[in-house]
Amino acid sequence: MKNTTIHLHTAFDIGEVDPRLFGGFLEHMGRCVYEGVFEPESAHADEDGFRRDVLAALQRLAMPVIRYPGGNFASGYHWMDGVGPRESRPTVRDLAWQSIETNHFGTEEFLLLCRKLDWTPMLSANLGTGTPEEARDWVEYCNAPAGSRYADMRVEGGTPAPHAVPLWCLGNEMDGPWQLGHVPAEQYAIRAQQAAKMMKDVDRSIELVLCGSSTVALPSYMQWDRGVLEYVGGLVDYMSLHRYVDNRAGDTADFLAVTNAVDRQIEEMDAVCRFVQARRRSNKRAYLCFDEWNVWYKNMEMDGAGKHAPHLIEELYNLEDALVVAGFFNSFLRHADVVKIANIAQIVNVIAPIQTQGDQLLLQSIFHVFEMYSKRKRGRALRPVVQGPSYEAATNGRVHTIDTSAILDHDTLHVFATNRSLEAHAPVEIRLADRTITASLDCEIVTGDDPKAENSFENPNRIRAEAFHDTRLAEGAAHTRLPPMSTTAMTFALG
Repeated sequence: MKNTTIHLHTAFDIGEVDPRLFGGFLEHMGRCVYEGVFEPESAHADEDGFRRDVLAALQRLAMPVIRYPGGNFASGYHWMDGVGPRESRPTVRDLAWQSIETNHFGTEEFLLLCRKLDWTPMLSANLGTGTPEEARDWVEYCNAPAGSRYADMRVEGGTPAPHAVPLWCLGNEMDGPWQLGHVPAEQYAIRAQQAAKMMKDVDRSIELVLCGSSTVALPSYMQWDRGVLEYVGGLVDYMSLHRYVDNRAGDTADFLAVTNAVDRQIEEMDAVCRFVQARRRSNKRAYLCFDEWNVWYKNMEMDGAGKHAPHLIEELYNLEDALVVAGFFNSFLRHADVVKIANIAQIVNVIAPIQTQGDQLLLQSIFHVFEMYSKRKRGRALRPVVQGPSYEAATNGRVHTIDTSAILDHDTLHVFATNRSLEAHAPVEIRLADRTITASLDCEIVTGDDPKAENSFENPNRIRAEAFHDTRLAEGAAHTRLPPMSTTAMTFALG
């Protein structure tokens, strides 16, 4: 393959990387909560019922923010079912996933887990079957000082100090006909505006996420976003967007080029936010919250059949999936000026980087890519210019064979590069025009010889991150040779 040059310059600054781009999502779906993070009967359970092995793996991912309790589950969830003495909480039927919910894990358990793992909590209010006032009451329960009804309920439960939950979602995927309580945009906008005002009246410091289009496939795409944002206006801080991608066609080259579609979705959503800001003649703009994203298509089992913690959408991830996850991160970093929060869906068992099986734990291929990026997330994103080979993908258009992003952290440069070629090694030069690369500090790679290769409980280390040593420095630039079907995270010292 011909040489690829990644051109960078410190003046080509996209913006500060918000660490919340590396967030996660914990939903009451399948075995994400029960038999996932929370399993008091497990041999790994700590004094609070959390699985130590799962928590240790999640600590490696260093997720700054976690969204909870859904997802579709949120649109039928009443938060008061999940507070108070555990033995008094009702067992209910969850209609989103046709499952039985014991409510043994609720607000206090989630916020305790956040404290254990240093997560910023992000709560999704029920604007499907719930009311704006119910959302307001939840903010009072979590954030208000003692002396009022719902704050005193928290105090009586053993938590005197407010939780200070900073991030709240105004429902979930309310544009989708599948959603409990789905309504047209005009009706959702009224509901969201009412909730937003009351929630901020309780705690003016909170930030709110408005439901944007949940998929580009709906005919309401963009129209929904413009309409609801124009109505709710300056009360909200972020617009949500979701994206799940697949390789149903079995075309690996096209699948790896899906970054084009992710880039386009971000830019279209940002265009709507800018348009509405201009129409409102406002100094405040809504940023983007990519609060659900992942690869998902192999396991579509979503009917819990009336069971508690059923096995739902437990996707097995392979090498090509891991490279696509790297592509999502590259896209987020290339748009760090507008994408401020992103939450991989989900964190354990349900389309997740971690799986449990009894007392065993498995790290999937996407876990290792997430970890590589997450530990290099501090700094300012630089805009890369790529010169080199490209190819035309069947549905996603023309892309460079090398997909890349970069972060400048003072005298350290992080460069992420994916070689989308299925067969050829790629010689790559990394050149920072106004600084000298003086040393290679820490480089890792995820690769393999089969795009369908995946980890299993029998063979847990088939796809994993390994040290990468094939870099050399010459004339202030870095030179490397990237294997086919690989994603690499390289950290360099600068002079």
